[in-house]
Amino acid sequence: MKIREQLEQSLARFNELEAMMSDPQILAGETGNMATIMREHGGLSKVATKYRRYKKINDEIKGLAPMLESDDADERSMAEEESGQLKSDRDKIWDELLELSVGGEDANRTRCVLEIRAGTGGEEAALFARDLFEMYRRYAETKGWKVEIMDSSVSERGGFKEIILSIEGDGAYRELQFESGGHRVQRVPETEAQGRIHTSAATVAVMPEPEDIEIDLKPEDYRLDKFCASGPGGQHVNKTESAIRLTHLETGIVVQCQDEKSQHKNLAKAIRVLKTRLYEAKRETERKERSKERMSLIGSGDRSERIRTYNFPQNRLTDHRINLTLYKLDQIIAGNLQPVSKACLEYERSMLRDDEND
Repeated sequence: MKIREQLEQSLARFNELEAMMSDPQILAGETGNMATIMREHGGLSKVATKYRRYKKINDEIKGLAPMLESDDADERSMAEEESGQLKSDRDKIWDELLELSVGGEDANRTRCVLEIRAGTGGEEAALFARDLFEMYRRYAETKGWKVEIMDSSVSERGGFKEIILSIEGDGAYRELQFESGGHRVQRVPETEAQGRIHTSAATVAVMPEPEDIEIDLKPEDYRLDKFCASGPGGQHVNKTESAIRLTHLETGIVVQCQDEKSQHKNLAKAIRVLKTRLYEAKRETERKERSKERMSLIGSGDRSERIRTYNFPQNRLTDHRINLTLYKLDQIIAGNLQPVSKACLEYERSMLRDDEND
């Protein structure tokens, strides 16, 4: 989808939400629905108001056309000066819109779900998954984002077989979307007596979290199973059926949450994760249907693709998609992800500019 089409859709949705916020029936309805509408409205506000301004300036430039062809030299000169200033303002706003549009139609969502799973490498892969979790958690702290653990499965040595996070904050999805894919680590494991370097892997998936009103999920759409939460090695954490598993009947998508002691809280989290995965499946279907759409590699979010290597002996991080190599892995793994995120955003910006020039 071209940037202008994307911006038009965002503005149309923003106008629709504004109308909903002033609708007496909605105002008199459930408080939760209004909070959801206001959150989505707030997420679109920056790009929509900026695009409104861009369109207004464009109209003003067009309105000066008759004056630019006037026989009156003073009138023509004044129109040229005003037109030049308007075009300068318009170009500045367009650059800002490009910046806000990096990441596609979901770029300005303030909530996303980030899933980390240990891949090949056994226990070392689980420990690497934990390192990735700590890296993202620390980075979120520096950005002022809220991090909530939705579910986790801990390995024998304290790593993560899987961990699912909800991250909320301005720019969260826009920056973290580039983390989707395969992450490979090369280092000497703690359990390696010979000092040999091992290679293991983890996969990361980052998905925009939809608002409640975007995905209609009814209790009859899924099967609900309750079971006892368990810890490493199958050890029972509690004897009550607080853990929740949801199976979406139409798609077969399975979600489970057992991180909370409360069954009600686990159910609420599981529903949020299920809605996110359903929304992601919907986006993937739409992407495939738009066969003519040109998609950059960085935006594909292919979880099977190896996107990055973390080489600890050389203190090197390599992002294979954009040919980025940084020799400060120790800083990055400690939470300073900004250099990588900035490079990915700049790469995507350049792709957007190329698309506009096609």
